[in-house]
Amino acid sequence: MSKCLQKIAKTAVLELAYEHHGPENGTPVILLHGFPYSPRAYDEIAPPLAAKGYRVIVPYLRGYGPTRFNSPDTLRSGQQAALAQDLLDLMDALRIEQATLCGYDWGGRAACIVAALFPERVRGLVTGDGYNLQDIPHSIQPLDPETEHRFWYQYYFHTPRGVEGLTQNRRALCELLWQLWSPTWARNAERFPLSAPAFENPDFVDVVIHSYRHRFMYAPGDPALEWMEQALEKQPAISVPTISLCGADDGVGPAPEDDEDAHHFTGIYERRVLAGVGHNIPEEAPDETLKALLDLLRR
Repeated sequence: MSKCLQKIAKTAVLELAYEHHGPENGTPVILLHGFPYSPRAYDEIAPPLAAKGYRVIVPYLRGYGPTRFNSPDTLRSGQQAALAQDLLDLMDALRIEQATLCGYDWGGRAACIVAALFPERVRGLVTGDGYNLQDIPHSIQPLDPETEHRFWYQYYFHTPRGVEGLTQNRRALCELLWQLWSPTWARNAERFPLSAPAFENPDFVDVVIHSYRHRFMYAPGDPALEWMEQALEKQPAISVPTISLCGADDGVGPAPEDDEDAHHFTGIYERRVLAGVGHNIPEEAPDETLKALLDLLRR
């Protein structure tokens, strides 16, 4: 297996930490984690890709692990446009003109946004749970009661009590989410301690709280990213070759029988529903995730 190196990419906003596998001159693949996860989600995916000669980049998102903001005055934004801009800035800092992207949850959102708005930068996309762009203008509309129940943590974070709860109990709360979101996965207790240290980042709470407030229009976004948020309001299509991986046992939102996202994809597109898999798709289903990536890379 390849050696993993931890590095820092300096961008205008962040010292963005990432793990690097494989040769510097290999075809780039960027693997993006979600909330509350870490690069450990790709432990069984990055090394095999690197062994095949790919240049594999696994960043710590803003608010996670060693990633740090350059200035104390920067808004600790967790909005979708910030995550996408961080991905673009990382690619620019590493002089990656085009990459194959894989992401789920927050990381899937960043990957989908870049694929939608900057398709020339994306060779292919593996997305967890399909079209991952938030439709913020319509977020105020209530959903069915069962879905609202699954989103309890988001509404909790809208309150001062939720801020204090995440601050005091971040490890226990995040571990509970792992259990609820991957209810049939036998390795939660084994794997969670490997990711938990990434949540000790000093900006973790602020970024998480802002993320869940902004998406419901309860917190303003970064003015510098307003142009991107306005573009996302149009729910732009994704034209790059895409494979969507959906967990049949996802505790956030089990994969529906019908593909409700297909109309958002105008290029080569395939949906794969993974039996017995929850929300933490790459960590629960590394073989299926690796296969999806290789299927795109070999096109």
